[in-house]
Amino acid sequence: MRNILVIGFSTRNIVCSGSRAGYKMYSIDAFCDHDLVQCAAGARKLKIAETFDIKDISTIQLTEMIKDLNVEFDAIIPGSGFETMDWELLYGKVLGNEPHIMASVSDKYNFSSIMERLSIPHPKTVLLCEIESLRLPVMVKPACSGGGIFNMKVETERDIGILREKLKDKSFPAAKGRFIAQEYITGIPASVSVISTKEKAVAVAVNEQLVGTPWLTDIPFAYCGNITPYETPWALKMKLVAEELVLSLGLVGSNGVDFIIGEDGPVVIEVNARLQGSLDTVEMATGINMFDAHMRAFEGCADIVADKATRATRYAGRAILYAEKDIVISSAAHRELLGMNVCDIPVSGQLIKYGEPVVSVISTGESREEVLSGLKECIMFIRETLNLFQS
Repeated sequence: MRNILVIGFSTRNIVCSGSRAGYKMYSIDAFCDHDLVQCAAGARKLKIAETFDIKDISTIQLTEMIKDLNVEFDAIIPGSGFETMDWELLYGKVLGNEPHIMASVSDKYNFSSIMERLSIPHPKTVLLCEIESLRLPVMVKPACSGGGIFNMKVETERDIGILREKLKDKSFPAAKGRFIAQEYITGIPASVSVISTKEKAVAVAVNEQLVGTPWLTDIPFAYCGNITPYETPWALKMKLVAEELVLSLGLVGSNGVDFIIGEDGPVVIEVNARLQGSLDTVEMATGINMFDAHMRAFEGCADIVADKATRATRYAGRAILYAEKDIVISSAAHRELLGMNVCDIPVSGQLIKYGEPVVSVISTGESREEVLSGLKECIMFIRETLNLFQS
């Protein structure tokens, strides 16, 4: 296979990984960042509403964009936000998990039933209308979207009333979606990256998740990046659970399992049945090309990563900076960003609204502390740069 198209909300990490592995990569996504365009042989930008919803993207729109690229694709890879797309109407060989599996796994309410059936620890989950059946505090989140942007911690009866009123307001970005309420578990968010065929699953890395990190965002549960590896006494158990779960679900390729490590150990939160946001740090820490491993897994070759799957050779971190207010990236700020150790670089003149990702910072080192220090230092410099050159 040579010509590969990735379709997703944000595809830079997948496209650049594929390019490094020797594939000719193309993209359709919501950003078309500078470094994505540099890696891709061709890219097209999605026209999306203020809040991304797969329902707002028509198959006709995607088909026309694919035709506009004027390439005979050997494979189409679904990325974030497009896991449950009806691919039957689009030509090309889609290397993703089967639609009926994706529909079941991506819906957090359905997923909770699967966890109960498999006897895997998972927060008790109900539909929002049944929230009173849970003991407060609880986590309220959209049933079928990720990223943590609209996740809310509900601590009092008054909070429940305020939430319900908010969801009645059609101007609230997430109001049209279905919501679930979930037992709130205090702990450390983490994930396990898995490569799998139908017959075998290999846990490649355990990752610390940066969620609602104050020096990156003021959105309480927004996904802000990863540090790999995450060293915990629970690592082996998490890997075994992740491998068992991925095989039980019949998932293929690169898949991620999210956990919260609470007082009683790790609890599975959800499964990302696609190439994940942790791809950058996993690749830098282990030396494995996750895109190539994903492609080979569909050929039945999970063993290609087995010799590297048990130990990272260094620490790696990615931190996503979110906008504190609406900003426009000036040409001077764009030039400054190009000279830093960053990725997902916005183009000159791009409007970035409050709460949207601005740029990702990358850091590697011999310890978690060294990586974290490098991330914070670069983020501080970027903030100063954006303030200095704001147009």
